[in-house]
Amino acid sequence: MASAPAVRQAVILAGGQGSRLRPYTDTIPKAMIEIGGRCIIDHQIEWLAEAGVSDVIVSAGHLSDVLAEHLESTEQPLRVEVVVEDEPLGRGGGLKYAGRHLPEQGQPWYALNSDIWTRFDLQAMAAHHAERLAVATIALARPRMPWGVVDLDEYGRIIDFVEAPPSPYPINGGIYVFAGEILDLLPDVGDHERTTFPSLARQRRLAGFPIESYWRAIDTPKDISEAAKEIGAAG
Repeated sequence: MASAPAVRQAVILAGGQGSRLRPYTDTIPKAMIEIGGRCIIDHQIEWLAEAGVSDVIVSAGHLSDVLAEHLESTEQPLRVEVVVEDEPLGRGGGLKYAGRHLPEQGQPWYALNSDIWTRFDLQAMAAHHAERLAVATIALARPRMPWGVVDLDEYGRIIDFVEAPPSPYPINGGIYVFAGEILDLLPDVGDHERTTFPSLARQRRLAGFPIESYWRAIDTPKDISEAAKEIGAAG
């Protein structure tokens, strides 16, 4: 079994336009959307620090100056550097560009989409990644379905109704652990989910780590209000 090296660096992808979150994102970037009075990116940075991360590269784009000012004016539990794409590179290209700025080149790193609100054991995910000798590990979420379902018995009779159950299929949760070599495999421009990940999957070098705790992607105004209610109820 491979020992898991400590993961001390991370990238947060925060360059998206957030068009589905307008009018919120007319004045602030998506990463600064507040859930229950707290910016998503502040929540993520604290979570990374608790997992032992000491350096975060934030890849910014839309309203990058607003995001940089927020991060500089807020006391941070770790070192944060903001890098700005001169032109849109896509998610894979953005990861590669930001990854080139990490302080420990060749060492493993976490990567997060800036619109994800979750909290689970990142160190356990890193250990899972190392044990499988993976080049990349994806956190797998099972979001709740937006409709109720019916439960049938073997004779086709309805025996129960279930409101908003978790999806039976895991999805890409937008959180990753990468080996240092991933930088050579990411596209300069484009989407890693259409290029790098399928290639790694064919080589059996891509792992999945199930998220057992709360997870939500903040894509629409409805997600903001529902997440605030869910987090408040859980707290």
